[in-house]
Amino acid sequence: MRSLLALLGLSVVYAFPQRCPPLPHDIALRNGSTLPDPFTTVRGQRVQSKAQWSCRAKELSALFQEYELGTLPDRPSSLKTSLSANGSGLTITPTVGDRSITYTVNITLPTTGKAPFPAVIAFGAPSIPVPSNIATIVFDNSEFAQQDSLASRGQGLFYDLHGPNATASALTAWAWGVSRIIDALEKTPQVRINPRRLAITGCSRNGKGALVTGAFEPRIALTIPQESGSGGAACWRLSDYQLAHNEITQTASEIVDENVWESVEFRKFANNTDLLPFDHHELAGLVAPRGLIVIDNSDYLWLGPWSSWGCMSAGRLIYEALGVTSNMGYSSIGNHSHCQFPVDRQTPDLYAFYSRFLLDEHVETDVFYNSVDLTFDYSRFVKWKVPRLY
Repeated sequence: MRSLLALLGLSVVYAFPQRCPPLPHDIALRNGSTLPDPFTTVRGQRVQSKAQWSCRAKELSALFQEYELGTLPDRPSSLKTSLSANGSGLTITPTVGDRSITYTVNITLPTTGKAPFPAVIAFGAPSIPVPSNIATIVFDNSEFAQQDSLASRGQGLFYDLHGPNATASALTAWAWGVSRIIDALEKTPQVRINPRRLAITGCSRNGKGALVTGAFEPRIALTIPQESGSGGAACWRLSDYQLAHNEITQTASEIVDENVWESVEFRKFANNTDLLPFDHHELAGLVAPRGLIVIDNSDYLWLGPWSSWGCMSAGRLIYEALGVTSNMGYSSIGNHSHCQFPVDRQTPDLYAFYSRFLLDEHVETDVFYNSVDLTFDYSRFVKWKVPRLY
């Protein structure tokens, strides 16, 4: 296994350019059912400033890659792009060493507004409404890194490029693919997309990928995971707590035998997530201070709406520490099918975040609620205090 120090230098240096103290080679695994403290480093040092948080975020990114998501490779050695004659297809060819792959994303430009346009990058296809003045970019993430079953591991364009033994899970591979889309948009201005006004979204398994992408790619302005459950907006420990209290919910032990969303290394923790030195409230924290609106379904018990509510409630404390609480929203409404967005009820929540983070409008984004009065006992699961970071 690669050391965390090597991983840190390889994978996330371009996302967090600040020089930070190196990680120790051996990380003491945690053993507790409460949510880990985002504001205490692996060396036991307390985070007291935004600069220190930047280093802690770098540390957390490395930990997620080491123990759950696999290594996020660095930028390719070269990248070529081409745009179709009608402007609807952007073809991307990254090269790593002597290997190259080619994939195309489909672009639908807005019917109103002025170029360069903001855009929503959607895994598979948009499952949420997109305003008429925002473009959509559809990325076939399942072609890029397959997710049919456990037999999918190492299959797809990403692994053709990096080799079938790359440690990156499907979620990490998709994040790398989105980063190359952004590289291509920056390199190809004739696409007429503003690469500084981008959102990422997906539902269910693709919602897990949306949150991971938002955490790993700092050029994403707005992250919109929809009904993502465990491996996404839910916390591993909280989902295990639900299952232990006879609530049938997707957990780590189920996921590792279902698909390739997590790395092989994560299997070691599947039956005892208390050992993980992080949880997904900290994955949400890696998106901070950028925009994050979590769309959930309070009736879909398999994805653990209580776990997601509690996890994101804890994650919002990181936004609070950074002084940007309203940059993170949570909107959970039931009485609809999985991934069927209730347009009449949730659109105002979603559009407020579009307006603020993609259209640069001064609107209120104080959205944080669930429609079934779920509660979260901070005193039971959060044993740390929230600092005010300056």
